[in-house]
Amino acid sequence: MLIEIVCVIAIVALLAAILLPRMPSGTSQSRLQAYAVELATLLKADRNAALWRRAVVAATVDAEARTLVSGSSGRVVKVADDVAFDALLPSRCDGRPALSTISFFATGMSCGGLIRLTRFGSIYEVRVNWLTGGIDIVTRSAL
Repeated sequence: MLIEIVCVIAIVALLAAILLPRMPSGTSQSRLQAYAVELATLLKADRNAALWRRAVVAATVDAEARTLVSGSSGRVVKVADDVAFDALLPSRCDGRPALSTISFFATGMSCGGLIRLTRFGSIYEVRVNWLTGGIDIVTRSAL
């Protein structure tokens, strides 16, 4: 009886050793939410820096590289490759080409923009209001 139990445990352990490395290890729901919070935090820091410095601060969005670079500190947030990273940004800001940036002004206003993170039907949108410069995270479900 004891030998049978040991054999069953050995077979289960062998199957686990073979199958566990093949399990998908992609970005989890909580990590997707954490990316959205990191992006929003970086943008809020840039807005605060613009107010404090009384100058324009522009965060650079690179959807292809999946990064957001702070205009005030140079800090970079890079999103994992298995997360869809889309940005909806204005083509012009303050009368000039925006060049893939979200700009914040000394008044607190901004040119606005939206960064969307999608993974397995979960969508997090980091929205920058053009009038107030406020940053919000909106959670949506894909249809």
